[in-house]
Amino acid sequence: MSHIPPLDPNVAARKGFRESEERLKRFWASADVRAEGQGWLLLLDGRAPKTPAGNRFVLPTEAAARLVCEEWAAQGEYIDPATMPATRLAATAIDRVSQAREPVADEIAAFAGSDLLCYLADEPGSLVEEQVRQWAPWRDWAARTHEIVLEPVHGIVHRPQDPAAIARVRALALGLDDFTLTGLAMAVPLLGSAVLGLAVQQGAIGGEAAFDISRIDEAFQERRWGVDSEAAERTSARRAEAALLERWFKALT
Repeated sequence: MSHIPPLDPNVAARKGFRESEERLKRFWASADVRAEGQGWLLLLDGRAPKTPAGNRFVLPTEAAARLVCEEWAAQGEYIDPATMPATRLAATAIDRVSQAREPVADEIAAFAGSDLLCYLADEPGSLVEEQVRQWAPWRDWAARTHEIVLEPVHGIVHRPQDPAAIARVRALALGLDDFTLTGLAMAVPLLGSAVLGLAVQQGAIGGEAAFDISRIDEAFQERRWGVDSEAAERTSARRAEAALLERWFKALT
């Protein structure tokens, strides 16, 4: 997810552009989208920019294409890759996930084997109660909606889960298109939970709400010991990523 696509391969080559060494100036005036076959193409001044692998940005829905387009239109004098998460998602889906669907699904399914929602604290009681109250409904949702039955445990000792549940998560991931699969592959590690990732992907819970559920332990420690500015910034950035993923999934439907 770390590569931002060259805006125009010819310009990038002419400038000898490398993200780590040189900031690339904005060289287009307008960004727009256009219907292209069964999808929607991103355009800069009427021309199609390329992904790192040299593919065009063709997205499956107009809403998803416009989400990417908004990022390009919002750039200032210099390109800021950190403000282009939807662009990174699109490029990753086109260049990488489309070529590695099964390994990506395997990684998502592996999270179900050690899902955050299954590891309750030993103590204090108030934290355990909050985890049970917030996490049990989503384990129940996974079991009821997708027959993904995961068993909780107290403490950090690993508890193997039913291989059938893990296989079900993998099958659900493989049933997604490349762009949705890419979003899920980002949501699951962000939340530490295949269950919460699937719930956001399917619109059962919002991205920020899922993020808050995923960090109950962190929030408990913050209330007890406080939080420094760097940790607050990291949390804010991760929450924004969760919110973007919710928008991404909605745009793909």
